[in-house]
Amino acid sequence: MSVSTAVKPRTESAAISGAAGLATRRFYDAASASWMVKVFPGEYYVTNKADEMLVTVLGSCVSACIRDPRTGYGGMNHFMLPHSKAGHWAGDLQSTRFGNFAMEKLINELLKVGCSRSALEIKVFGGGNVTDSQNAIGTENSEFILRYLEAEGLRCAAQDLGGPLPRRIHYYATTGKVVRRLLGTGESYAVAREEKEYVSRLSSRPMAGEIQLFND
Repeated sequence: MSVSTAVKPRTESAAISGAAGLATRRFYDAASASWMVKVFPGEYYVTNKADEMLVTVLGSCVSACIRDPRTGYGGMNHFMLPHSKAGHWAGDLQSTRFGNFAMEKLINELLKVGCSRSALEIKVFGGGNVTDSQNAIGTENSEFILRYLEAEGLRCAAQDLGGPLPRRIHYYATTGKVVRRLLGTGESYAVAREEKEYVSRLSSRPMAGEIQLFND
């Protein structure tokens, strides 16, 4: 059974899970004749279905789109912060809201279905400084993902990082095709507001239950 068959069609939702987990928002898009799987912060998704398209919206967050061209499997993650406060590769309940674990989780899931680490095609997106925070989380996330790939000996096939605007990413995992659309200033304010609230919640306590994010 392919990984993607574990996800059943559901009504589209803007809620995200509070712990590391598989993306579950999946709906049919007649315009593209494909199933759209929405990947929110703290989530990942792996598939070998040609009729599935992975979709996410990124402000200061970063997503890695990774596939093995030989197996036809590919996936996407979406992380909010570079690493846990504990500084460990799998700290803070091993949540994929952190880049260090998000990368390990996605890569390991791909290896489990037969992908080869040496054959992985990796494309990374996001890391825009869309919030008014002086911490420049987007820059931190962008720098982290590039350092991570270099440290792990993984080649980055393509990148679109930084800048002041959020992005919408459509990823076709079986072919490696990515459609990137920069969002306008009006949308940027909404994304920035949600991310600021999200960071505030993360800094105060571990996430639990569901929250609203990115009403796109």
